[in-house]
Amino acid sequence: MASRVKALILDRDGTLISHVPYLADPAQVMILPGVREGLRMALAAGMKLFVHSNQSGVGRGFFSLKEVEACNRRMIELLDLGAAPFARICIATERPDEFSTYRKPSPEFAREIAAEYGYALDEICYVGDRGSDLESAERAATRGVGVSTGLDDLQAEIDAAKFTHSYPVFARFDAAIFSLLTRAD
Repeated sequence: MASRVKALILDRDGTLISHVPYLADPAQVMILPGVREGLRMALAAGMKLFVHSNQSGVGRGFFSLKEVEACNRRMIELLDLGAAPFARICIATERPDEFSTYRKPSPEFAREIAAEYGYALDEICYVGDRGSDLESAERAATRGVGVSTGLDDLQAEIDAAKFTHSYPVFARFDAAIFSLLTRAD
């Protein structure tokens, strides 16, 4: 029997906020429908929240880490869940062609969270809109849930990846969180 989910590792672009290619302007940050409600449910249930975001625009020289952090501050402001709703934010700045410790689908961030907070891996769940988010879950042996927000065909990415585990996909973030909270394991 699986353990109750105690921590969520959340993708940022396309999961929490609208996907804007190479987002560097805080004025373009827009919270997706159902995100605020889903995060409130998770926090009320005692879950810790983490963000894991690939930001290769930094490694490519398109924008700076300070600009990414400004966008994160704007996201937190718009969420209106307090000054620090996320226990930790991992920003992977590497380009896809570089060696990387954290760039998804790396499992390293999930492993660090498990070690630092004393979680079993099945008490952690990745939530994201891309196959790489769920591949991180697969590689780290955590749970995973997809949110299909329209950027890509997430179900097709999952099917093509031939994961050893199944990952449910939801149309909205709050529906994904509700499922995690009400699912009998």
